[in-house]
Amino acid sequence: MTALTMTDQARFLRVVLALDAVVTGVNGLVYLAAAGPASDLLGPDAGLLREIGVFLLVYGAAVGLLASRRAISPVATKAVIALNAVWTLGSVLAVVTGVAEFTTIGAVWAIAQAIVVGVFAELQIMGLRRLR
Repeated sequence: MTALTMTDQARFLRVVLALDAVVTGVNGLVYLAAAGPASDLLGPDAGLLREIGVFLLVYGAAVGLLASRRAISPVATKAVIALNAVWTLGSVLAVVTGVAEFTTIGAVWAIAQAIVVGVFAELQIMGLRRLR
């Protein structure tokens, strides 16, 4: 499959990817910079939140790079969609199983995050379909 160039149809996908990158990066920064207070509020260990923060910063930067390219790679976009789906399912499972030891606020936050990430995945799927 060839890379997608900037068209009206591609703009939608580019904006969705860029928004995903920003939201992910901000979330990562918060987890990294405020791991202690976030741990007290949400429940998971501060060390785990820092690790998640680093992952989210790197992932957000990669999604941002994808969004900024002159031609958007469909393969890379599908990888983003897959990782967003995994994050969504993993967040729900972490709440349901109790493995992350969320507080009530933390469980609500994790489910809200899962919904947002799931919506990003769906919008990214729509963006790819528009290009066909």
